[in-house]
Amino acid sequence: MKQRKKIFFIMPLFLMLLLLYGCKTGGESNINRKDASIHTKEAQEKVIQSLNFNDNKDFEDANKGFVAPLINDGVVKLDDGTIIFNSSAYSIPKDTEKAPDTVNPSLWRKARLNAISGLFKVSDGIYQVRGQDISNLTIIEAPKGLILVDPLVSKETAKNAIDTYFKHRGERSIEAIIFTHSHIDHYGGVKGILSDKNVSKNVEIYAPIGFLEEAVSENILAGSIMYKRSLYSYGLALDIDEKGNVGNGLGPAPSMGTKTLAEPTDIIKGEETRNIAGLEFKFMLAPDSEAPAEMHFYIPSKKALCTAENCVQTLHNFYTLRGAKNRDVLKWVGYLNKTLDLWAKDAEVLFAPHNVPIWGNAEIIKHIETYRDGLKYIHDKTLSLINQGYKFNDVGNMVKLPENLDKNWALRGYYGSISHNARAVYNFYIGYFDGNPANLDPYGTVEEAKRYVSTFGRDKLFNEAKKSFDKGDYRWASILLKYILNDNPDDIGARLLQADSFEQMGYMAESGTWRGFYLTGAAELRNFKETEYEITSLFNSDTLNAMTVELMLDHLSTRLNYDKLPKEEIVFKFVFGDNDYLTVSLKNNVLNYRVNDTRLPQATITVSKKNAVKLLYGGITLDEAIKNNIAKVDGDKNLLPNFLTLITPYDINFPIVLSK
Repeated sequence: MKQRKKIFFIMPLFLMLLLLYGCKTGGESNINRKDASIHTKEAQEKVIQSLNFNDNKDFEDANKGFVAPLINDGVVKLDDGTIIFNSSAYSIPKDTEKAPDTVNPSLWRKARLNAISGLFKVSDGIYQVRGQDISNLTIIEAPKGLILVDPLVSKETAKNAIDTYFKHRGERSIEAIIFTHSHIDHYGGVKGILSDKNVSKNVEIYAPIGFLEEAVSENILAGSIMYKRSLYSYGLALDIDEKGNVGNGLGPAPSMGTKTLAEPTDIIKGEETRNIAGLEFKFMLAPDSEAPAEMHFYIPSKKALCTAENCVQTLHNFYTLRGAKNRDVLKWVGYLNKTLDLWAKDAEVLFAPHNVPIWGNAEIIKHIETYRDGLKYIHDKTLSLINQGYKFNDVGNMVKLPENLDKNWALRGYYGSISHNARAVYNFYIGYFDGNPANLDPYGTVEEAKRYVSTFGRDKLFNEAKKSFDKGDYRWASILLKYILNDNPDDIGARLLQADSFEQMGYMAESGTWRGFYLTGAAELRNFKETEYEITSLFNSDTLNAMTVELMLDHLSTRLNYDKLPKEEIVFKFVFGDNDYLTVSLKNNVLNYRVNDTRLPQATITVSKKNAVKLLYGGITLDEAIKNNIAKVDGDKNLLPNFLTLITPYDINFPIVLSK
C-alpha cells in the first residue's frame, strides 16, 4: 500500500501556490539510521583541529542583552493544536558543547548559537525576538510608537514573538512595518502583527521597489520541483535530533503556519529618507543581491545599521539548492561597498533579520569588509579558474578561501557552501556547457546509466562502490551506486549502500542544506514503501489579490496537459474595464496572451482582474461568478471551463534520488 504524506513546503515561492505549510516529521525518516563510521569520526576530529572552538565571542554576543525567554517556550500551535514551530526542539544543542559524532562540529557550534532564543535588547530602543522562526523579528521603539522589521514566516510565530515583547516591554502602538526584502521569512507573518489590537489605524508598510511582484512571482514557473527540493534542503521530513535536522546557518528552521501578505503603502525607489513614527530612516536599494528586491537602511539617531540578508553570519547562497536563478555577486559586493561608504563609518550597531547583531564601529566595518571579501574572493577566484580552462566541477573542488577568510566564522558554509557557490559563478557567466564536445549531446540519466551497467556490469560497479565505502570514500561510492540505481531503482543492495553513503556524508557536512539533502535522500532510499507527498491547496486571499492575470497565465502555460490539447484553436477575451482587456489563445500546443489581438474571440468574459485570477486558479467557478454578478460571458459559456480541464494539477510524487 502506498503511503501518503501531506507536505506543505517553506520557501520564498510559497505565496504563488497558495499553500498552508505543515510537515509531518519522523516516521520513515529514522528507519535504520546508522552511527557515524570510523572515517566520519576521523573527519569530524580534523574539523575540531582546524578551527578555534575556544573562541567564545559569538556566544557572548548571542547572549548579550537577554531580556526574557519566548512565551510558551517558543512552542506555537494552530487552533487545532497542530504544532507549527517548536523552538524547544531546536534548543537541544544549546548547552551541549561537544558535538555528537553524527554532526559536523562546526555546524553543531552554529546550531548551539541559533538555539539561543528569546527577547533581546540590541541597543537603546531596539529589540529582537530570536529563535521563534528561521528569521528574527526586530522591534524599534520610536517616539510615536513601534516599528517592526521583517515579521517572520507565519502569522502564528509572529504573534507569539510580538506578544513576548509586549509581555516584558509593555504594550505600545504599532505604527509601521518594514519588509527588507521579498523572501517569505521576512513578510509571511505580517497578519499576525496586523491583527494585534495595538496596530495603528494608519500603519505604514515600507518595502523596496519590486517587492510585491517578486514576493508573489519568484521562481513560480519551476514551483513543483522547488517544493520537492525544499523538503530536502530544509530537512523538513527529518527528526530534529543529532542524526537528523539540526537547523541551518540562518536559524533553527522555517515555521509551518499560516503565511500572509500585506501590500506595502510606501515603496522605496532609491536612496531615500523617511520620517517613520518620529525617527529618521535612510534607505538604500540593493536589488538582485540575496533577493531580487532588497534594501538596507540606517537610523542616524540610533547609529543603527541594517543590511537585510546581505551580510549575515554564515556564508550565504549565490544559488540555492532548492533551485532558483543565480544571484549577481558583483552587485551584491557593490551594495556592501556602498553601505560602507554611506553609513558604516558612523554605525555603532549592525543588526540583521538572521543571526545576532554586531556591536562597535570597528567590529562592524571589519565584519562588512570581511564578508564582502569572502563573497568577492569566491567570485574572482572562480572566474580566474574558468579563464584558465577549468570546468564546472573543477571549480567546485578547487576554490578554497585563504586562511584569514576561512577561519572567520561568518564565512563558514552553514547555509551556502564554497563548492556550490563557485559552481554558481561558473553557471552565471558561461552556463552549463563546459566546452567539451562529448557533452554536447549527452544521453538521458537512465540511458547513460544503462550503458554504464551494461559496459562494466552491475556487480563490478557495486563491488567497487563497497570498497570505496569501506575506505571512507563515500563520494565515489555514491557516484558508482548512482548508475546502478538509475538503471534499476529496485536494487535493494544498492539502495541500502547508497543510503549509508549519503548518511555519512550528511553527518560530515558543514552546510545545513547539504546535510538536509543527504539525510533526506538516505531516508527515502531506506523507505521501501512508495511514499507519496500530497500538496493541499488552500486559497489565500492575500496572494490572489496580489497576483496579476498575466502571471497566472504564464504559470498555467507550464501546466498544460499536452496529451489532451485540442487541434482547434481556442481564443477567449478578458475585459477588465474600459480599454483594459487581454486576449488569450491556445494554438500549436502553446498558450499566449496579447493586448491588441484583433481575432474574434469565441467567448468574452467581463470580470475584474482579481476575480479573473480566481477563475483561472479554481477559486471560483464561472457559473458561480455569473450567479454572483461578478462576471459576464458573451459567447460560449463552456469555453473557459473546458479550457481549465486542460490544466494538470500539481504532483510532487516524482523521485529526487532515483531517476524518473
